[in-house]
Amino acid sequence: MSIQTNPTETNVAGSTQEKAPSGLRRVVAASMAGTIVEWYEFFLYATAATLVFNVLFFPKSDNPYDGIIAAFGTYAVGFIARPLGGIVFAHFGDRYGRKHLLQVAIVMVGTSTFLMGCLPTFDSIGYFAPVLLVALRFIQGIAVGGEWGGAVLLVGEHAPASQRGFWSSWPQAALPLGNLLATLVLLVLSSTLSDAAFLAWGWRIGFWLSVVIVAVGYYVRTKVQDAPIFQDTKEKIEDSDSQINYGVFEVLKKYPRGVITAMGVKFGENVLYYMVVTFSITYLSVWVGMETGSILGLILLAHLTQFIVMPIIGRLNDIVGRRPLQILGAILTIGWAFIAFPMLNTAQPLIIFLAIASGLIVQSLLYAGQPAVMAEMFPTRMRYAGVSFGYQMTAILAGSMAPIIATSLLSNYQSWIPVSIYIAIAGGISLMFSLTLRETKGIKLEDIDAEDHRKHVMTAQTPN
Repeated sequence: MSIQTNPTETNVAGSTQEKAPSGLRRVVAASMAGTIVEWYEFFLYATAATLVFNVLFFPKSDNPYDGIIAAFGTYAVGFIARPLGGIVFAHFGDRYGRKHLLQVAIVMVGTSTFLMGCLPTFDSIGYFAPVLLVALRFIQGIAVGGEWGGAVLLVGEHAPASQRGFWSSWPQAALPLGNLLATLVLLVLSSTLSDAAFLAWGWRIGFWLSVVIVAVGYYVRTKVQDAPIFQDTKEKIEDSDSQINYGVFEVLKKYPRGVITAMGVKFGENVLYYMVVTFSITYLSVWVGMETGSILGLILLAHLTQFIVMPIIGRLNDIVGRRPLQILGAILTIGWAFIAFPMLNTAQPLIIFLAIASGLIVQSLLYAGQPAVMAEMFPTRMRYAGVSFGYQMTAILAGSMAPIIATSLLSNYQSWIPVSIYIAIAGGISLMFSLTLRETKGIKLEDIDAEDHRKHVMTAQTPN
């Protein structure tokens, strides 16, 4: 797509910077409120898979890794469901709007998470316990799969072209904020309760608290509207005499390169993230022998660091561009693990914090700019489908399998080196695709729509 950026919009630091439209901060708050809920609940499950589910929902085993791998298997179900959620929500989101689908998503994930806190354990109902857990995890995954694309587009489509990287990085900052909240809840519970009480009933409180957070998030999302560019596109489609297509099949047909590139860029970042925030808990508790409270405290501080860093990197995306930061993040991903695991092995809290925080900062170099990068690959009529499919399909190949693969490698080889090689390979995949990225800093979404209309819509309407 050969669209030129507007030079008056690419210099974020200059005097020509566009003024953010009124109400944009409210849109950001609405997007973040729901996304915080989604990631609070998703990370709560990830942490519980390591600390609780492996003990309470699966048969006992002499190998401590067996229960963890089984729990991570149910964890992976959520990732498998995410593309389905992305496809369904994107289909209706591109047709009817981002706002309404986001309200549905937050209710779905809140309900499924609350019910997880009510489940009986393996000792009570046997194998029905993991079956019910998997079913609720699947519903949760569908909701999260539909959430991300709508949340980032709600902001990205409202934001000025010269500031899209900064504003759309705020929903990304909701990821560490939601994880921070989940970590804080689990840290308080595990610190104030005995191990027996925490395993017996204390862990359930974190899941039940989701009702309060969901109510707040849902209310905030009722106070915003879809962006003008989406509303204009919707009106044009409704007023058109010719059928203008949208949805996943259309985006795969018309923009396959954009979808594949989005998946490739996402791959290394997704693997790295779940290595840092999920597998590190397993590694530190089982391999290094640290106490749960200490691990959660360090991860909490690392999440806080990432929350501060995310919008700063988002701003840099508008200054230096999307492509350089994606390339830098991928290069650092390749080398991070070889430095980080020896730091984790020291069992020194400060050094471990630096290892975890550095991993999240590297991940932020890739993650903060992804909404802008992906939104600028697709026209409005199929943007939800494009970003959701590219993002969520990668979750199956990368995030869902990463903790399972890493735990299996550690169990089989009794060494962190194979795990580091695995992370480096994932980073190399992202580097390869980052090098092929087209720089789109400062581009207008209206220009992307105009080019799409000229190349695809007008062509389809022209008689042979």
